[in-house]
Amino acid sequence: MITEEQKKSNIELTAVNKAIKVYVRKIEKSNDVQVRTDNITYSDFFDNKMLIIKAIRKGMPYELFSKIKDITPFSEDDWAEYLNLSKKTLQRHRNDADYLFKPIHTEKIIELAEVTNFGKEVFDSSEQFYLWLNTPSFALGNLKPAELLKDSYGKELVMAELNRIDHGIFV
Repeated sequence: MITEEQKKSNIELTAVNKAIKVYVRKIEKSNDVQVRTDNITYSDFFDNKMLIIKAIRKGMPYELFSKIKDITPFSEDDWAEYLNLSKKTLQRHRNDADYLFKPIHTEKIIELAEVTNFGKEVFDSSEQFYLWLNTPSFALGNLKPAELLKDSYGKELVMAELNRIDHGIFV
């Protein structure tokens, strides 16, 4: 039986998939990038590094960020800290329908979305992944994985640890 939380999660993922399709089509029109957008999903997006580069350079619309934010374990305060923006600035962007994040912020949003996407694949449930993110890890110098996500090198350490967990390699 499907729980209410699973239904909500499916609805949010469907919304992100639709938003990704629209976003990729806009990238395709503004650049000479040939990407099959017919069936692209949120998960597929992370597999196409050239598309990610084009997306970073274009900037991410707040609307897509909002949908991604809904399916990640991070609060608005966390996002403000990761993006090195004030919470008030994020709230102001929410009110601007045409707002595009700068490339540096877009890159960070995509990195955090990628970690979340992979983490949910590795763990049996979102709750287990969120718990792991906020529990100090011996393999990561007794830091919480969420603390390491503030910079790209930390993100790579977290992704490597998730990969080891996925392959059953425990240090």
